[in-house]
Amino acid sequence: MSHSSKDITSSRGRELAGKKIALLVTSSVASFKAPEIARELMRYGADVYAVTSPSTEKMVGADLLEWATGNPVVTHLTGKLEHIALGGKSEGHADLVLIAPATANTIGKLASGIDDTPVTTVAATAIGSRIPVIIAPAMHEPLYDHPIVQENISRLKKIGIEFIEPELTEGKAKIASTEKIVHSIIARFSTSQSRDLERRRVLVTAGPTIEHIDPVRVVTNRSSGKMGIAIAEEVASRGADTTLILGPGTVNPPSSIRTIRVESTNELLEAVLGELKRTAPDLVFAAGAPTDYRPVTVAPKKIKTREKPQINLELRATPKILEEIRRASPKTFLVAFKTEHKVSNEELIDEAFKIIHEKNADLVAANDVGLEGVGFQADTNELYVVDGRKKVVHIPLAQKREVARQLVDLAVKRMRD
Repeated sequence: MSHSSKDITSSRGRELAGKKIALLVTSSVASFKAPEIARELMRYGADVYAVTSPSTEKMVGADLLEWATGNPVVTHLTGKLEHIALGGKSEGHADLVLIAPATANTIGKLASGIDDTPVTTVAATAIGSRIPVIIAPAMHEPLYDHPIVQENISRLKKIGIEFIEPELTEGKAKIASTEKIVHSIIARFSTSQSRDLERRRVLVTAGPTIEHIDPVRVVTNRSSGKMGIAIAEEVASRGADTTLILGPGTVNPPSSIRTIRVESTNELLEAVLGELKRTAPDLVFAAGAPTDYRPVTVAPKKIKTREKPQINLELRATPKILEEIRRASPKTFLVAFKTEHKVSNEELIDEAFKIIHEKNADLVAANDVGLEGVGFQADTNELYVVDGRKKVVHIPLAQKREVARQLVDLAVKRMRD
């Protein structure tokens, strides 16, 4: 019977589905992050097996790691040859070994070929078996800057081991964020899979824009930016040179993706036109949700309701971003988005088809945010993707990263046609 802790598996996406990851946890103070890292890997589909050294128990217990992963923890090596089962060439070995956190001591041992704990023995076996190994260091900054530690890191890099750079702050080389670690692993597997956007430049817009009524109040919409960020993550994982233009949504993108922050629709337009001129992208996903109207006049100070219990707000249409994209870059492959509320599928498709002709888009991805689990704020989405021949592809309700994968598949295929 499956461990109940595995109920979260693939709840965010399936990028790591079918992947077995050995999480090697050293005795760093940062080991408290290990359960969080394991859980996030699982949310993308991974099956995680934790391995500890004797001193790890002082920091994080085996029971906690077993709860986090839903699998037994390797705390010592026995006649079952756990190091071979995980790091060897036998059937069922790990697809990747992640050492997080990794101390200077562990890095030094691996660079010297020393394996005297379960952590170093599993890692050494994996290195010899050519299983991918990723290391996320964590230590005080002076230790990290030590010439021998840096030499050890260089030696390991030369034999193909990947490092996720720590965050240098407060005199510490702090372990990279869980988000950065997980997305590095997703990208590592993507490297061996689809890289169909290598040497392609992709621009993605995401999130809402806001238009001020006064310095405090705004006109906006409920877009979170999640769909656009998922698309940016997907194209980046396929090798694209990715730029994300992001409005003030509710989520943050991975730090590895170049991001331009905007607030108003005019700022969005300026950023888009600037990127079209600077990079001449091959592909644009206009997933942002710019506010359609802005106040004609903006109050210079906060409007006091006790003085003005009622106001009349005159609104004017904001610039049409899609039209400007097509005018500035006629040859760029443009994927537009269309949102409706509680309409029939036929009406939704008809509205999407109008965008094809009115805005000269190559594809339009349409959704109905009146449906449960679709669109604004949700982690899931459902799309109907329409092309100029009114051919419709339905992407059923799924996690937004999975929807992004299918949408990018369609765009890449159409670009090649």
